[in-house]
Amino acid sequence: MRPVLVYTASRIGLFVVALGVLRLLGVQNLLFLLAASFLLSGIASYVLLSKQRDAMSARISDRMGRPEQHDD
Repeated sequence: MRPVLVYTASRIGLFVVALGVLRLLGVQNLLFLLAASFLLSGIASYVLLSKQRDAMSARISDRMGRPEQHDD
């Protein structure tokens, strides 16, 4: 579960940073600010968070591939 939390926290952090930078640059329109922050953080996460994304997908694949144990 840790890789999922690290990736999610990193994505949220990138969004907040993009939001802050755009706000400091003078973007006033709230809708444009949110949309641009979402777009910029998505592009940045694609480039910067590839290792975290790979770790998260490996963790999820391992979980999905493992059969469940039932105690009947």
